[in-house]
Amino acid sequence: MIRKALPNDAKDIAALYNYYVENTTITFETNPVSVKEMQERILTISQTYPFLVYEASGEIAGYCYASPWKKRRAYRHTVESTIYIRHSAQSKGIGVALMRALMEELKGMSVHAIIACIALPNPQSAGFHEKLGFRQVSCFKEVGYKFDQWIDVGDWELLL
Repeated sequence: MIRKALPNDAKDIAALYNYYVENTTITFETNPVSVKEMQERILTISQTYPFLVYEASGEIAGYCYASPWKKRRAYRHTVESTIYIRHSAQSKGIGVALMRALMEELKGMSVHAIIACIALPNPQSAGFHEKLGFRQVSCFKEVGYKFDQWIDVGDWELLL
């Protein structure tokens, strides 16, 4: 079931996300996120944009949300998307369902463009976004540094 995230989902969402913080270069955060911090993120983002969760058997299996891509007013019709799926629940269609739900909500909000920022290499995420119609529009070399390595970042864009 896909639904709006609630502040009491923060514990499950933080646990899901912190796996990626602690074990991957997919996110550039280097310290685990507290439940309180995740609650604040849910509340702040939900004031303006969709923050969705995929719940299965009472457990959060994934989440996604949109946030401002840049702050200047001329960018108001462009958002950045974020999506994380529980590591053990990948490749089950959860991500596609979440992103399609997010895209539908954004269409009703006068959003014109969605940007997905992907740490590279990440063929799974790139392929996932391309399956949904995103196309790569940029690649920045060695702009992130985590786990003693330089990481490239690419942007994928979808026009609604």
